[in-house]
Amino acid sequence: MAAAPVRIAVAGYGLIGREHVARIRALPEAELAAVIEPDPSAQEAAAALGVPVFTRLEACLKARAAEAVVLATPTALHAEHALACLEAGVPVLIEKPLAHELEAARAIVRAAARTGVPVLVGHHRRHSALIRAAKDIIASGALGRILLVDALTWFAKPEAYFALDWRRRRGGGPVLTNLVHVIDDLRNLVGEIAEVAAFASNAFRGFETEDTAVVLVRFADGALGTLSVSDAVAAPWSWEHGSGENPWFPRAGEACYRIGGSRASLALPGLELWRHEGDGGWMTPFERMRRVLRDEDPLARELEHFCRVVRGEEAPVLDAEGGFRTLAATLAVLDAAARGTTVRPEEP
Repeated sequence: MAAAPVRIAVAGYGLIGREHVARIRALPEAELAAVIEPDPSAQEAAAALGVPVFTRLEACLKARAAEAVVLATPTALHAEHALACLEAGVPVLIEKPLAHELEAARAIVRAAARTGVPVLVGHHRRHSALIRAAKDIIASGALGRILLVDALTWFAKPEAYFALDWRRRRGGGPVLTNLVHVIDDLRNLVGEIAEVAAFASNAFRGFETEDTAVVLVRFADGALGTLSVSDAVAAPWSWEHGSGENPWFPRAGEACYRIGGSRASLALPGLELWRHEGDGGWMTPFERMRRVLRDEDPLARELEHFCRVVRGEEAPVLDAEGGFRTLAATLAVLDAAARGTTVRPEEP
């Protein structure tokens, strides 16, 4: 007999909240139980879904309207809302990043450990078929020892994007909004980040927040990396444009990550493996291999996984402690750029 659908409430009926709602309604193993949204205009749109609409998360929890909650609320509210869910014994999927600052994130880590209630952090690329395949290739030893990583996140956000004031303020730039995904990808594929150095610039727009940043990374096992991000560069070198996983963005198919090993190197998201014939040196002809996968929706896979987490069938792919580590490494980039020195990410 099939398990009953997991009844999920979505807190926040904005852009990403609506994406979660659409996927919950499409998944046989999930059921949309409620929406939590304080904004009257968004409430009106949510009412058309035919489920209860609450103005406050606490009211939804008190009514026991759902078995689990997706938090798609503003990042500054993540800790408050996550702690309410954990104290109520309700598993929660928290959209990235885990929190707006490390003490808030640390509070979530502690509460999850104390209550034993599952937390899944919504770095959806953990559920990408491309990332999973890359992780398998690396785990197979095909690359040998990983020595070097290069990751580009270059795109041009239109002027209308910055109509929201928070996107022009400190913390609203591409490091915390976009590079955080890259850092989680590299933690997943290469390992923990031990130290970062960085430069950041707001020279193009002059906003309080950065529009461009470059980062040097030292991984715990000794591998080195260069990361760069800009939301002011007209270019196809980003995961969104390269992978085609997000239908909002045109697909360019260009590589944006390169992972270099002692035996071979891997370009992503195209899953192109390059090595010398017979494992020879630089004057030996190259072999080029490519894996081709069918397109998948990482957000849908993430929600399927969340349902299994709620039912106790799987542990979270990225729990609160893992989400903390990604946030800590990302905030270390901003800290290093501000201080002009290398910074070690904080521990949970």
